[in-house]
Amino acid sequence: MLGPVLLAAARSDSIRRLVSAAPVTRPVVDRFIAGEHLDESLAVVRSLAARGLEVTLDHLGEDVTDPAEALRTRDAYLALAEALGRENLGVRAEMSVKLSAFGQALPGGHDLALANVTPVVEAAAAAGTTVTLDMEDHTTVDSTLAILAELRKSFPQTGAVVQSYLFRTEDDCRALDGEGSRVRLVKGAYKEPASVAHQDKRDVDRAFVRCLKILMAGQGYPMIGSHDPRMVAIAQELAFRAGRKPADYEFQMLYGIREAEQQRLVTEGHRMRVYIPYGTDWYGYFMRRLAERPANLAFFLRSLATRG
Repeated sequence: MLGPVLLAAARSDSIRRLVSAAPVTRPVVDRFIAGEHLDESLAVVRSLAARGLEVTLDHLGEDVTDPAEALRTRDAYLALAEALGRENLGVRAEMSVKLSAFGQALPGGHDLALANVTPVVEAAAAAGTTVTLDMEDHTTVDSTLAILAELRKSFPQTGAVVQSYLFRTEDDCRALDGEGSRVRLVKGAYKEPASVAHQDKRDVDRAFVRCLKILMAGQGYPMIGSHDPRMVAIAQELAFRAGRKPADYEFQMLYGIREAEQQRLVTEGHRMRVYIPYGTDWYGYFMRRLAERPANLAFFLRSLATRG
């Protein structure tokens, strides 16, 4: 029941101010956010890479309100791509982007987002890495997939995210399971209406497995974005049945969550990529992490109690 409340709070300016000002918030946020600045996030990348982990970096920011903000997002990612190339980290690190941060929701947003994200994808390729387009709420899916298709004409390694709680996602997986396609499958972290998305966790899980079967049987490169031990085990079994080797797919988990499991998968020879967010606009991301898992919320509340 708390999940929808927290997701609503993620868009509340008054609650944002309250949470951001609380003295106990910063130490808890640091568990999930690699830092507010690029150099801090690069230090985390180097540390994880030394342990055999791969990463994807997300410069936090979404729901921009004017084109200037979208340009600042573009420039932040261009700086990130330049740094990855300069430090030869492109082999271990890719980038994740939310098209809302590139202006997708603004007037003429589809074309604006495409224009802003294209130089980022170009810079990523020059740095020896790539970009994955994060998926946001259901109203953006068609635009995001259309931008993906346009980008893949020149940069076929560009990846996409699909969310199993949406009814449409099985069809999207079939459309995206071709050779060279990189697809991150997640359950979904936005509050969606019952008209477009499964509401029961069991139904979301079942849809996740159905989507996973499609991707594992296809010709693309599945990226399993889940912390659920059952889904990790099912993915391994489906990969085995499909004749996939460890290099033919990867697991992805969030920075600060199930770190021991991340290391265990690497030790067993699996590819494991950590999703690393950084930047000053951390509030929306942080609230969705609390909404996703009761353990995250319990961690936050314990911190409030022990530091209060």
